Amino acid sequence: METRFDHENLEKKIYETWEKSGLFNPDTYIKKGLMKKNAKSFSIVLPPPNVTGTLHMGHAAMLAIEDIMVRYARMRGLKTLWLPGTDSAAIATQSKVEGEIYKKEDKTRYDLGREELLRRINIFTEESKATILNQLKRMGSSLDWSRYAYTLD
Repeated sequence: METRFDHENLEKKIYETWEKSGLFNPDTYIKKGLMKKNAKSFSIVLPPPNVTGTLHMGHAAMLAIEDIMVRYARMRGLKTLWLPGTDSAAIATQSKVEGEIYKKEDKTRYDLGREELLRRINIFTEESKATILNQLKRMGSSLDWSRYAYTLD
């Protein structure tokens, strides 16, 4: 018999249930008859984290406060939207990637050439973005993922 509580699996299942319900999207409340069409609106745009790595404790504190505000607004019957997104932070991202390449390979962007540098920046960006989105979900953020935006889209 397993005596260790598997919180990771349980948290993942709970969040998947929340996502499948569609209730992070204010339009779902109206479609399901849980809210009036003319309900007052409440919205917050997630300050988009830069795709230069991972989230830190400052992000976690901000997410907790914003999530409390959003869930409280939903409980009050407001048409509530918490809009998610990430930011390219183009110069910072390029600098981070160039630094990693130099540290690992002792090469500069000039050694790589434009196309190869852009390819590597894109790979780093996609990996970082996936990590950040996973972190946002793991923290239980009730963001409307159907409206996710990336600043370079």
